[in-house]
Amino acid sequence: MSRVTRLGAIAGTILVALMATAAPGLARGQGRLGGAGAAGDDPTVSPFELQKLFDSYALVQAQQFLGISDEQYTRFLPRFMALQGARRQALQQRTRALNDIRKLLNDPQGDEGVKNALKQLQDIDERAAGETRKASDAVDQVLDLRQQAKFRIFEEQMERRKLELVTRARQANRANNPNRQQ
Repeated sequence: MSRVTRLGAIAGTILVALMATAAPGLARGQGRLGGAGAAGDDPTVSPFELQKLFDSYALVQAQQFLGISDEQYTRFLPRFMALQGARRQALQQRTRALNDIRKLLNDPQGDEGVKNALKQLQDIDERAAGETRKASDAVDQVLDLRQQAKFRIFEEQMERRKLELVTRARQANRANNPNRQQ
């Protein structure tokens, strides 16, 4: 088994184990993921830590799926991580802006605030699209044409994988808490 294959298997195993551990907190939407036990006996993982683990898993999977050479890998790694970072930052900014809008909607006299917040959200979306496109172009510069096409397919597969893991975690939480209403 090659070093990359072993790393991928290890990363996948850790990710699945963490998702199982994180399941109760994930389904409840807690700031930190984990069950409801006593503080000392409940290992938890923050959403940020979980995302970093998933990014590492995705990186190893990308190298295998795309057939990236060692020479390509040294250029691909920072560009891929920059793309992931740009997407994560955009999502965080967008989420904060939407939370602000939710709060402003509770104020019946706050139309001017809502208008400004919507403009801010539009600015965030436009800036994020540009930054993501730039980071994606940087990744493409390292890849040949077929690898670029495979990368688009790979990204879709990783997004599906992430959704599957979240779904499994929520299902595990429901199974572990049958009396809790969803």
